Amino acid sequence: MTRHEPLCADTERERILFTAARLFREYGFEKTTVREIAKACDLLPGSLHYRYRAKEDILVDMMGVAIEKTIQGITEAISGTQDPLQQVRAALQAHINVLLSGDDLTYVLLFEWRSLRGDARKEIIRERDRYERCWATMLDALKEQRLIRLDVDTHLFRLIGLGAINWMATWYKKGGEYSLDEIGESLWSVISRGILAPTHADMRKI
Repeated sequence: MTRHEPLCADTERERILFTAARLFREYGFEKTTVREIAKACDLLPGSLHYRYRAKEDILVDMMGVAIEKTIQGITEAISGTQDPLQQVRAALQAHINVLLSGDDLTYVLLFEWRSLRGDARKEIIRERDRYERCWATMLDALKEQRLIRLDVDTHLFRLIGLGAINWMATWYKKGGEYSLDEIGESLWSVISRGILAPTHADMRKI
């Protein structure tokens, strides 16, 4: 098993990561002990230590799994179209769907960055950069085909855009005023009005 492979049939790893994510979300990474994780998983501390040397290793693995899940989500979403504009639109919705799914792993990924130090932090930054390269590729394609204004800084746009989307996790409530599709459509409308080249402005309605 490589570190961040999808969970698949590894039921013990799945149980550990989802249980630890729930505890990290409820009590915070710093206040949750390895002993508490082991107890919640019905494992002896030594058995948990056999798989993960330290609590930080659990955090790194769950963050890696969450990033991989997000990458898979947008990859599947854009696979049905070759239109670069519609790929970005589909990827936006997929990111929102994963982010606001209520998954504890994704929540921990967003809010426990400060808990990582040294090599662990560098590892997750590499994984994050891998995800952001997916977006960079899509946005660069838009610019190369002159579908967006040439004065748009795609790097800055990506940083601001993903930051705004990730902040939704702080206010979105399942069953609340807005559905995920409504949020995605509203976001696409706002973004497309700001970046599309004038000759392609009508594409935001498709």
